Amino acid sequence: MSKAFTKENDAAEDDDDAGGLPAPALPQGSKNYVTPAGYERLRSELLELMDTERPKIVDVVHWAASNGDRSENGDYLYGKKRLREIDRRIRFLTKRLEIAEVVDPSVHDGSDQIFFGATVTYADDEGEERTITIMGVDEADNARGQVSWISPVARALLKAREGDAVSLQTPGGLRTLEVMKVRYPVRQAAAT
Repeated sequence: MSKAFTKENDAAEDDDDAGGLPAPALPQGSKNYVTPAGYERLRSELLELMDTERPKIVDVVHWAASNGDRSENGDYLYGKKRLREIDRRIRFLTKRLEIAEVVDPSVHDGSDQIFFGATVTYADDEGEERTITIMGVDEADNARGQVSWISPVARALLKAREGDAVSLQTPGGLRTLEVMKVRYPVRQAAAT
């Protein structure tokens, strides 16, 4: 088979993360806010990819290439594909870390106003309570109750205080959310 039919186009995928999903978009001109723990996770992933995983795959590709015919060599073809995925993820993480602004939410410990990093318990107009933590775009995990600071619910809640009612426009119509409780991580004592 001709290489013309097997060549993949990396240019269209440059802004994707390694999972093939589009990178979460940041609002025009906004900063990439991230918690210290989130920044460290992204940095650790980047270092792991560069220092451990990529060199292993390069060795496999080098070994597979030395075996001769590359057109039907599964180790070679898979290795090259995996290298492209790793390199794409490295580019993504490098760009995101370069523009990251680390915000320590513990500076607001004791406050009843909602800022980045707050864990908020709210009740909707049907009385259903939900607890969310407002996180950075690259670290939010909805399955763990974490929402991005650019999500509609976070934007509606930001700057509100305990006891406030805020409006949230949803596809199902306007909803009212009442802020029940606001918590922040406890500030760590400085090492002496």
